[in-house]
Amino acid sequence: MSNSTAAPTLSTVGELRAAGYVAKPLREELRDNLLARLREGEDPWPGLHGYEDTVIPQVERALLAGHDIVLLGERGQGKTRLLRTIAGLLDEWTPVIAGSDLAEHPFEPITHASRRLAAELGDALPITWRHRDERYVEKLATPDTSVADLIGDVDPMKVAEGRALGDPETIHFGLIPRSHRGIVTINELPDLAERIQVAMLNVMEERDIQVRGYVLRLPLDVLVLASANPEDYTNRGRIITPLKDRFGAEIRTHYPRELEAEIAVTRQEAHLVAEVPDHLLEVLARFTRNLRESSAVDQRSGVSARFAIAGAETIAASALHRAATEGEDDPVARVVDLETAVGVLGGKIEFESGEEGRELEILTHLLRTAVADTVRHLVLGIDFGPLVRTVEEGAEIATGEQVTAHDFLEGLPALGEATVYDEVYERFDARSDGERAAALELVLEGLYLARKIGKDSSGGATVYGH
Repeated sequence: MSNSTAAPTLSTVGELRAAGYVAKPLREELRDNLLARLREGEDPWPGLHGYEDTVIPQVERALLAGHDIVLLGERGQGKTRLLRTIAGLLDEWTPVIAGSDLAEHPFEPITHASRRLAAELGDALPITWRHRDERYVEKLATPDTSVADLIGDVDPMKVAEGRALGDPETIHFGLIPRSHRGIVTINELPDLAERIQVAMLNVMEERDIQVRGYVLRLPLDVLVLASANPEDYTNRGRIITPLKDRFGAEIRTHYPRELEAEIAVTRQEAHLVAEVPDHLLEVLARFTRNLRESSAVDQRSGVSARFAIAGAETIAASALHRAATEGEDDPVARVVDLETAVGVLGGKIEFESGEEGRELEILTHLLRTAVADTVRHLVLGIDFGPLVRTVEEGAEIATGEQVTAHDFLEGLPALGEATVYDEVYERFDARSDGERAAALELVLEGLYLARKIGKDSSGGATVYGH
């Protein structure tokens, strides 16, 4: 969402009517804008990977049907990103009554104060324009969330000003009424106390609110979205049945099913301070997927996409650190940097209770499996015989966290007429010293894991040899 155009200049309800403006209910607005984008071939869901054939069609059908939506999925599956993207289907600008607490449409005032003002001023009623970004709000559900936070309560300051306690203008509206004509998202919905969930029932079905003893019939026009972990949602029973029943669509999200989608998410979301070659992102993606399939990992808590994202950011930081201390101009992450990520990523994984004490061993094993699989995928068809024979004859290749790409390349043994190095550079499209070193380190690690060459990592350095 971006401010691509300036707000309209119409400033009164009379000008709005004269311009022929037509008010639309929220769900109709979303439906029309979604259909328009689909007809034009424009992607309504930018930045979402791996959901094209599963989740997104279900979300589109729910929006076309005008349903409130709850997304069910483990952590790090992009639920919040998807919900935020729905806001991009709102009109960029919409008129509201100036000063209105609930951002009411100038043609359809719903509060006592706005109706009185509209009756007094007529066509002179002032309006302002609200951007779509302001029509989307989020609330992280926490156990201390109150009815006043979500629905509203009596404002003691207004009562103190002399207004009667029964005056509807003494009410301070909560988050959901203030989202009138917009979208409200409640993340981790099961964490709301049950009595708070009860307070949402009227909003979800009758589209009005109840505050203490007041009887308010406010025809709220709001789309309610929510996210929840399936464990909380189905097993612990922490969402009350009447509230579950009021969501028109319950949609299960999932982790990327294709490796390419996993890599794309990592590349998109990671904030990298150094270059991270594609093959290392593939290693991290395979590493993450291995963890999701491991019986040693508690799959009920999931392995978030943030695991690979944090891994990419960590190895980029390791490359930048090496560049700063060793004087490299263009830092590029290499295989040797992957080891630095294992230690800091372990805390993001929940292991099964019987694996206590073996966490590092499990992570290291699954990372090596990911490296081996990546090498097999990327270097198929290259003959490494000349390199292996040279190592068997006594050549050694040294690398390490503080070994620069230039020094690593300078230490490579000559292979006579063999063109193995050039073939690797061409296969990986490696043009700089850093990219060449990163590609060859992957090859050497793959040869070690295939037991073609040896490796010694003692003393803080890594030496590949016989």
